[in-house]
Amino acid sequence: MTTVSGDFSLTMDELRVVARYAAESAQGVLPVFEAAAPGDPRPRAAIAAAWEFVDGARRTTLQRVTALDAHRAAREAATEAARLAARAAGDAAAAAYLHPIAKATQVGHILRAAACAARVAELNAGGDPAVGSRMIEQARERATPVLISVLRRYPLAPTGKSRVAQLMTSLDASLRASS
Repeated sequence: MTTVSGDFSLTMDELRVVARYAAESAQGVLPVFEAAAPGDPRPRAAIAAAWEFVDGARRTTLQRVTALDAHRAAREAATEAARLAARAAGDAAAAAYLHPIAKATQVGHILRAAACAARVAELNAGGDPAVGSRMIEQARERATPVLISVLRRYPLAPTGKSRVAQLMTSLDASLRASS
């Protein structure tokens, strides 16, 4: 089993768990992006690349390139919900390259896709924060012990003023508090 090292080690199996978690989140909101930009295949390609890695393929430039392409699609999207859905897809593909360095910014590679999906759900419910909170709870319930173990190797999620940052901070705190 290949291990990547930095401030600590991450195995390929652990990276696959992180990528699965992000891909599950992104998959759920992909239709929001595709409704807003029906001719743009980039977020779908990023999610497919994430699933290839999750399913045992080696991580390759496919994950890197599709992640960047999905993030470009996010910048070009017409609505906030579509932007967040594309960003979640990019994060799913990028999860294969989570860095084992103890920086709070790395937590976004683990949790941002779930936070983006929660925000998309809020927006689709007219901005109702209770909907986002329910989505964060569902994301917490989906987290495996391996994912939580990986998360705990990193500092706390960075705080921010955006709603996505708030949702990510909430998810981070609830996962770290779980046993």
